[in-house]
Amino acid sequence: MALKGQNRLAWLGVAFGVLLLVAAVATAVSWREGTATSTASTTANSGRLTHVHGLGVNPADGQLYVATHHGVFRLSGAEATRVGDGRQDTMGFTVTGPDEFLASGHPAPGDQGPAHLGLMHSTDAGRSWQNLSLAGQADFHLLRFSGGVVYGLDSTTGALMASSDRITWQTRSRIEAYDLAVDPTHPDTLLATTEQGLRRSTDGGRTWTSAGGPPAVLLHWSPRKLVAVTADGTLVRSLDAAATWSATAGRAPGDPAALTVHENVIYLATRDGRVLRSADAGATWQPMMA
Repeated sequence: MALKGQNRLAWLGVAFGVLLLVAAVATAVSWREGTATSTASTTANSGRLTHVHGLGVNPADGQLYVATHHGVFRLSGAEATRVGDGRQDTMGFTVTGPDEFLASGHPAPGDQGPAHLGLMHSTDAGRSWQNLSLAGQADFHLLRFSGGVVYGLDSTTGALMASSDRITWQTRSRIEAYDLAVDPTHPDTLLATTEQGLRRSTDGGRTWTSAGGPPAVLLHWSPRKLVAVTADGTLVRSLDAAATWSATAGRAPGDPAALTVHENVIYLATRDGRVLRSADAGATWQPMMA
């Protein structure tokens, strides 16, 4: 069954509890979620955003963009600034190039149109959005992109869907996943974090097998490495496409809700609304909002 609306965050809380037990057993063997004038998405002077669904660094300006329940924000200095006038519930979110974003989710309260936004596209860093496909049909809570292929996990059906032209889609499989990562050099290779552990597909999400490894909850796959956060907050990485993993010196603060990595900097959003960065593999963390 798909994860709907805010249930994705609720799922994470349950997953952390369940996977903590898994992590404890595994250890014995080898391893072990703004606006300045309202409380809708950020509280003034709180340094926090609520209901964070995704993170991504824009290559055009090097800034971190945050997808939330009330639109997309850019973090610059110690301030979070809403990008454009959109206040849509931005669930799925991914940066595909300089100033180019893909997103999905639900319209803002009072907006006209279907309840599900399908696939949306922005070429001005989120200032404006155009619907490309599946409006009223799909609600992607996860979007990933690699090698020209877009993958979306539809919360209405639980289907993992794929598109090479962003217009026509194939349903590849059904999977209950909290997070997905796609190999940036081999777009048919995916990893998914599930209640059954880490799963791997080498045929574009059509079939899945166990990937072993640590009990990961969040994933990011960059050209040089895989970074994951486990159920107990440990940061781990793999340099060989998840064949082997090693723990870093750091741990994730709080309950992680979203993760991205840009160059050697790890960005993390927590369920209590903090957004932090680490340049030393998680050994230390700096808040990005004052």
